[in-house]
Amino acid sequence: MRAVRFHQYGDPQVLTVEEAPEPHAGPGEVRIRVHAASVNPVDWKTRAGYLAEHLPVTFPAIIGYDAAGVVDEVGEGVEDVRPGDHVFGLGQGTTAEYAVLTDWAPVPSTWTPEQAAGAGLVSATALASLDVLGDLAGRTLLVEGAAGGVGSAAAQMAIAGGTTVIGTASEANHDYLREIGVIPVTYGEGLADRVAAVAPDGVDAALDTAGSGSLAELVAIVGDPARVASIADFNATALGVALVAGNVNATAHLAAAARLAEDGAYAPRVQATYPLEEAGEAHLAVQSGHARGKVLIAP
Repeated sequence: MRAVRFHQYGDPQVLTVEEAPEPHAGPGEVRIRVHAASVNPVDWKTRAGYLAEHLPVTFPAIIGYDAAGVVDEVGEGVEDVRPGDHVFGLGQGTTAEYAVLTDWAPVPSTWTPEQAAGAGLVSATALASLDVLGDLAGRTLLVEGAAGGVGSAAAQMAIAGGTTVIGTASEANHDYLREIGVIPVTYGEGLADRVAAVAPDGVDAALDTAGSGSLAELVAIVGDPARVASIADFNATALGVALVAGNVNATAHLAAAARLAEDGAYAPRVQATYPLEEAGEAHLAVQSGHARGKVLIAP
């Protein structure tokens, strides 16, 4: 099969399209013919070697941690899916013609195949983060990086649960945030004052999805590190903040995301889809930090 692999850490140029052995579904797994895989920050950080201590790689490695497609192989013990079903979910080495998923859910009828491809890791991470923050119904949540994949997913899901959401983003993304029900503010210096202007009674919790170094300020705004979570700042625990991983209880979270989608409460936004041969350009688009929606790679 054709796959995007890398043989060493480095810039996007280390990504190459090569023939690789087809994976097969083991017990409790399914294999899909991939419609598309998404590019998440963890992908380019893994490729660059920034996460070598936390996510070691055995070379050559196929990049990618989520995808959507059609099931063509079902592992032993799997009873909730059959060949021909359309699913989205999590795995490893998903940027290829075939990929094995360890966690999955049926693609909601409200999504396009591209939206499904962009929803796996972000929706699982968003719901894991909201779990950590507890019941936010009737409360106010501040999301740092609300226009990104995880940020926009968490915002939509929290709003569906009765939460008021304030989200940071560049001015260019404020209209999008308003469209999904978020109160937008710009990020950067003076954030506390801007948040106070739109939430004079304060905020009850904060979620850092950007990892931009603002975590201490978020703790100060909320007033309690136990009510702050981060998905991207590895200094979180030193501040008493929970560092959230998207693979915790992922199957249940993917199913919950699909239900929210069927109810019209969650819709991923896709910016662009690149062919395998342009995987490096897809990584650059995400690495720039200016992607407006999910970036996909399709075989």
